[in-house]
Amino acid sequence: MNMIRNLTFTKLVILATAGSIFVLGGAFIFQALGYAPCKLCLWQRWPHAAAIVFGGAALASQKRILAWLGAASAATTSATGVYHSGVERALWEGPTTCSGSSNIGSMSADDLLNSIMTAPLVRCDEIPWRVSDMIPLEILDITMANLNALGSAVFAILWIMAVRKAD
Repeated sequence: MNMIRNLTFTKLVILATAGSIFVLGGAFIFQALGYAPCKLCLWQRWPHAAAIVFGGAALASQKRILAWLGAASAATTSATGVYHSGVERALWEGPTTCSGSSNIGSMSADDLLNSIMTAPLVRCDEIPWRVSDMIPLEILDITMANLNALGSAVFAILWIMAVRKAD
């Protein structure tokens, strides 16, 4: 723990930025392997992209505000990952545009047809991949959204630590 506390602003920004690069790169690799992203998966990608931009700018300028923006980006994708995790586990309903929570009975025929024609191919309330798919331990029932929520929370902490180290 002391090792992390002794890191400089630059090293903390590099770690947090590298984390977002790793997560975003991993998402694209999974997509290339055939795991198409759902709407909530895509929502989780944008803050990582922003954090990468803020990281590059923070490294170039050493500005504290950019580290705060990186922290906000990481916290945003973490919160979205928590929301997505809850949708996957049926703890709450997700957006009607990518989950099964639609009130079909109150829709007109035209609205129903439009809903069917514009429906996404990938549902947000289904889990396409779990860690336990690779490591057969039931305790590892961790999804990509779970990993993003946890990892991005760590990245937000690294960003905040960088803010505290800024001049």
